[in-house]
Formats: sequence, structure tokens, C-alpha cells
Amino acid sequence: MRTSLYPAVDELERRARALVRAAPGLLRLGQVGESRAGRPLWLLSAGHGDRHILSVAGAHANEPVGGASALRLAALFARRPGLLEPLGCTWHFLLCLDPDGAHLAHGWQPEEPEPSLTECHRYFYRPAFARQPESLPMPPGKPLPESAALVRLLDELRPVAQFTLHGIEFGGAFVMMTREVPGAADDFRQTAARLRVPVDRHPVDGPDWRLDPPGVLVLPDGHGEGERDPSGFVAESTWFHPRRHGTLTTLIETPAWAVPSVSDVRPVTDPDREIARLSEVLLGRSRELTAVLGTRLEAAVPEDLAPLRDAARELLDVAPSIVASWAAEPPGRFQGHFATRGISARRIPLRVAAMASRALARTDPRAAEILDDLVREWSRELEKTYDLRWMPVAVQTGLHVRTMLTTARLVCGGS
Repeated sequence: MRTSLYPAVDELERRARALVRAAPGLLRLGQVGESRAGRPLWLLSAGHGDRHILSVAGAHANEPVGGASALRLAALFARRPGLLEPLGCTWHFLLCLDPDGAHLAHGWQPEEPEPSLTECHRYFYRPAFARQPESLPMPPGKPLPESAALVRLLDELRPVAQFTLHGIEFGGAFVMMTREVPGAADDFRQTAARLRVPVDRHPVDGPDWRLDPPGVLVLPDGHGEGERDPSGFVAESTWFHPRRHGTLTTLIETPAWAVPSVSDVRPVTDPDREIARLSEVLLGRSRELTAVLGTRLEAAVPEDLAPLRDAARELLDVAPSIVASWAAEPPGRFQGHFATRGISARRIPLRVAAMASRALARTDPRAAEILDDLVREWSRELEKTYDLRWMPVAVQTGLHVRTMLTTARLVCGGS
């Protein structure tokens, strides 16, 4: 059987069971919950230390690299169990937090060495915010079953560290940490440099977090209510929940296609003009999508495709607030700052077109065809504008694995 570069959900379980068979005294696999559709949530555990570390993969359906990274590190422990001993920990891997979303997104596999950005987006799905399991509703809202399972696991394990493994389609690498760990930021940047992965100097994520440039965001002291990310992120999250146990949460973002210009430190002479130009890219493409879609996203679609419709509609609706948030930021000074926002301005409408096309494919094939043309056009424009460079999957997972290991050593005091 061919091994996928990005393992599908069922393949994650199959490969995890093979690892357990190869290292039965070290590794074990158990179920820790179910998804909304009744799919199992699998936890692969390595070692028998008193302290615990948890790695969470597959929190977003469009980011399959996390599962590949989890399997890679578990396989490393199976070959070299001595790596765990200095940490004094048991290391757990939640192989896919959103298996339902992963099933809807799965289909595209990169054909290295030259995969297609257009083909990648033919299978694209990123759930609407309320369907993302790392998000916890503000009380008295009821969490998703996947979210509740993760919270139970965090409260049971009380891990010293939680790593959440993310992957962006194109851009630069960065990390977000819920507290500062001396040496961790420099280790991450050195790892990225060795792997030749550009670091995003000023990510668009976490606008209220403290930036330690390049590429590191740290949660400010006293952070609570008021997260203002217009994409919907609020203070309640499975990232923040285990702070009551003293847990460090580190989000690691690695790109599939790297954009070197996100690291560019050359000065910008007219920041206001740059923001106005990029804002018009996002708003102009949003208007173009609105003209194509009209009321089509309000019409009925097959039940299995409704999540695609809902996600596309939500993302299109937040575009103006994203532009407003850029205008409210302190003026950027470097080319990399505007490269990151230019990527975001193009990523959002591309995602909308891709998901809306899939949602309408059966009920309105003509509209789906027009949207497919936009996916092709905008993908090509991205490749031309930003000189996208494919990162082999081994490099993507390498950034995850090395960052987890170096951070864990700092937190646990291992050598």
C-alpha cells in the first residue's frame, strides 16, 4: 500500500498501530473520545515518565502535516527510546483532533518535487470558526465533542507542555507561546535557518500578542478577554485552558510553500499606501466573489457539502473587518510586514472561491466552473507575485519535530 506524504485519518491509525507493534513496550494506542460524526479520536503515547507532554495534530482540516509530524516523532522515539529518558516524561500524540473535517478536506496529495497550488485548493476545506475544535465557546456555550475530549485530556494529564501542530498553505514559519521560555525563540529560528524555511517577521495571527521578531509571538502577561483577531479567535481556547496547570502551549506553524519575502527587512517608504493597496486586493476580490455568488450561498446545498458553504460565507463576511484591523495596526516599517499581509489578502478570497466551488458543484455547476477559473487565476498570480517555493514534507515535519524537541528540553531540563 502506498504511504501518503500527508496521511489521511484512517492511515494515521494504521501507521500508529504498526508503530505500536514494532515497539510494544514503549508505544501504545488508545481512544480518548469521538467526533461529532462518531469517528474515534486516537491518542498515541510513548514512554512511561511521570511528567506529560501532549502534541495535538489535525486541529484544522486544511493542515494535514501535523499528523505526519506526530508519526515522525513517535517513530523516532521507537528507534531511540533514550531520547525520552532525560525529559522524564510520557509523550502523547493526539493524531487528529478534527477527523470529520479531515475527511471532508482529504483528497489532494502533493506530487513532489513540483506539486500544484491549484490542485491543492480543489480539495480545500477549513471549517467555519464554530466548527474548529481548538476554539471553546464563551460560557454558557457547549463545546464540540472534540473540544471537550481535548479539555478532559489536558485536565487529566496536566502536561508540562502542549504543542499544537499547524501548517499554512503558503507563507513563513512562526510560533506562538503562552509564556516566554528562555532560549526557545532562538532555537526555533536556528532550526528554521538550518532547514532553510523563511521565518515570518510579523505574522498576522495574534494581533494582541507580544511580537518577538522575527517569527515569535508570546502571550502578554495578564492576557484575558479582548482578543481582537477579526477571523473570530477569542480568548477562550484549548491553547489557554491548561494554563491553570502551569502548561506551556506552543503553536508551531510551518508553510507548505515558502515565501522568502516575509523575512525581508528592507524599509518601506510609504506604509499607508501599501496598506491601502493590499486592502483593495482583498476587498476587490471579495466584490468579485460576491458578484459571482449573489445569493447562491444562501440556497440549499447537499447536506454533506453544507460545511463548505458555511465556511465560505463566513470567510467572505469577515473580509471588511480584517481590512479595518490592518488600518488600526501601528504602521509597518519592513517589506516583510506587507508581504505577510499581501499573502493574507490573497489567501482569503482564494479559500472562499475554492470552498464555494466545491459546495456548488452539484447544484450550480456553471457557478462552480467560474469559481474554479478564479482559483486557477489567483493561484497563478500568487506564484508569480511571491515566488512560492515548495517545502518538501520532510522539511515541514522536520520544523515541527525539532522545535518540539528543543522546546521540551528547555521546559523539562533535559540535555
